[in-house]
Amino acid sequence: MASNSFFVLHVFLMFTLASMALSDSLSPSFYDHVCPEALPAIKRVVEDAVKQERRMGASLLRLHFHDCFVNGCDASILLDKTATIDSEKSAIPNNNSIRGFDVIDKIKSEVDKCCGRSIVSCADIVAVAARDSVVALGGPTWEVPLGRRDSTTASRTTANNDIPPPFLDLPALINSFKKQGLDEKDLVALSGGHTLGFAQCSTFRNRIYNDTNIDSAFASQRKANCPRRGGNTNLAPLDPTPALFDSKYFTNLVSKKGLLHSDQALFNGGQTDNLVKKYSTNLGSFSKDFAESMIKMGNIKPLTGNQGQIRVNCRKVNV
Repeated sequence: MASNSFFVLHVFLMFTLASMALSDSLSPSFYDHVCPEALPAIKRVVEDAVKQERRMGASLLRLHFHDCFVNGCDASILLDKTATIDSEKSAIPNNNSIRGFDVIDKIKSEVDKCCGRSIVSCADIVAVAARDSVVALGGPTWEVPLGRRDSTTASRTTANNDIPPPFLDLPALINSFKKQGLDEKDLVALSGGHTLGFAQCSTFRNRIYNDTNIDSAFASQRKANCPRRGGNTNLAPLDPTPALFDSKYFTNLVSKKGLLHSDQALFNGGQTDNLVKKYSTNLGSFSKDFAESMIKMGNIKPLTGNQGQIRVNCRKVNV
């Protein structure tokens, strides 16, 4: 009898895994039957990482953004350079600034241990870790559609071309997001992710020394830690509360205190001004739209079904 029960369980498991492999759409319940412990394991590791260093929450959120903007949400950003992989880690927007790879490695190890095998993709781990990071820092939650598979390639050139740099004006930002299937509301809501984290001096030096649409006291404050020459990696907070998900990023924009040129471009007499004003006084509206736009971004060109693979090591393509 026990043997028969094991056979039935084995057949059910094989059927479920086969269904997962063939699925061509994402679903929040993708792992519910094959590994219900997967998402709780991700959450535990993320919460521990954020507890140790609150800045890591912003880094894991940024990791998801920079992954999705380069040929879709496929964990290509995690791949190390090899003879055949032109790693995105060395692209201009990522080099010496993108973080969180060790945390993703730890999550992958814990999830595989809980599941008994490697069935949760690195791309899904990055997407869930971004959500759990936002929640850990006081932000909204949302159901993450799952079932992404991992790429077997990366593109440093595409990363250089498609990740929007911090010096863009509004029309260029709108076009950059439109290329990914994201609209102006998505642009403003997702830019609100800068309610968390820090930026390096090299990304905002030109703004504080040369832009005119900037509060003079704010510019002076930032110049103290960002000289005209040198100090490229010196950090400044993207908003006054860089470890708390709130609406102060937008309050800053209204006061001409956006740290990056691309931040202030959202409130500079253009068509996104009204949305920035709305978010600056309505955290609930921003949180709702942010969650919706995160889901939308997470749906950019995922690999599903038999596409790609489930990497055993998030940094390497399976042999």
